[in-house]
Amino acid sequence: MTSSTLDNPLALDNQVCFALAIASRNVIALYRPILEPLGLTHPQYLVMLALWDESPRTLKGLGQTLRLEPATLSPLLKRLEATGYVRRQRREADERTLDITLTDRGQNLRAVAETIPPRVVEALNLPMDDLLRLRDALHRVIVATS
Repeated sequence: MTSSTLDNPLALDNQVCFALAIASRNVIALYRPILEPLGLTHPQYLVMLALWDESPRTLKGLGQTLRLEPATLSPLLKRLEATGYVRRQRREADERTLDITLTDRGQNLRAVAETIPPRVVEALNLPMDDLLRLRDALHRVIVATS
């Protein structure tokens, strides 16, 4: 940092929020052409990642994992169900609980999805060590702001 940037705490380039917003928008844009042939948006991809980790999940548990409200998550799940990737089903024992389960088609998509992270890393053209440090720093930011 130069003395001129330190002298101006309101300079746009000094703002963490600005850097995060631009970086986030740019990285998510890298995913768009990769996910489009799979019929997924980036938020839907995040849902699928969570379900590939653990399925079935409840709507509430999935929302907690993804840090999304049910009102935001429900439309994503409806679209994923329409594509045949997930199934939403009320529990017989407690109809207030909605279980989200991968279908065979959704489970099979995992093999294709395993090619996505290396493609994104290649597109970013940054050393893996830098990306891992960035990810770890962002996790610390998430914890600090939660």
